[in-house]
Amino acid sequence: MNTFFTYFSTPLLAIAMLVAVQGVPYPTSSGASNNQPCAETVKQTSPCDDLYSKLSQEVTLCKEAFENAYKGYTKIKNKKNSLLTLVDFSLPSNKERLFVIDMNKGKVLFKSLCAHGQGSGSLMATDFSNKNGSHKSSLGFYLTEGTYMGGNGYSLRLRGLEKGINDQALARAIVIHGAKYANPEVCRNGNRLGRSWGCPAVPEKMARPIIDTIKNGSVLFIYAQQPQYFAKSTFVNG
Repeated sequence: MNTFFTYFSTPLLAIAMLVAVQGVPYPTSSGASNNQPCAETVKQTSPCDDLYSKLSQEVTLCKEAFENAYKGYTKIKNKKNSLLTLVDFSLPSNKERLFVIDMNKGKVLFKSLCAHGQGSGSLMATDFSNKNGSHKSSLGFYLTEGTYMGGNGYSLRLRGLEKGINDQALARAIVIHGAKYANPEVCRNGNRLGRSWGCPAVPEKMARPIIDTIKNGSVLFIYAQQPQYFAKSTFVNG
């Protein structure tokens, strides 16, 4: 018995001493040993996120508005240039809420006040329509067309791209034009801007520069936080 005990106990004692001196590497929760730490996870960002971050250094943009504008912009194949005009009707009319963006360069070319339709609300635009005579604004995606001189001066035609949402824009004469009621003086001291018959009207001094920049085939998106639009639009879904 003494010989048997001595034979087996000596190696076991040696192993125990070796462990005590050197230690045993234990796996981490990720499966890597103490000598092989896990690499840090790199957070991936989308092109939309990157562009939004760049633009946000110039202006304050609603992220949800821009994300939806970006979705539709990328789906419109017959646009003629890299310009996107975003009209954010989630903002009150006495705030700058029209932004002309060069999507390739990541630059804001213009920011401006913008009127909404009489039938859409007072300070805030909350009600929208595609019907002639409603005097309401229409949400959604448009392509700009040519210019003309009309009753409101130099104006830009808009072709609505969304059936049942804004496809009556040409028939309703929904255009971009300048207007006295859209000038900054009107909404001083927190007053609301004047209202149109549904057109996204801009200050008189801003009309020609904006129109000449975005005419002939650029994308325009009119946004508001309206569930009915998002449920129906194929540009922002999918």
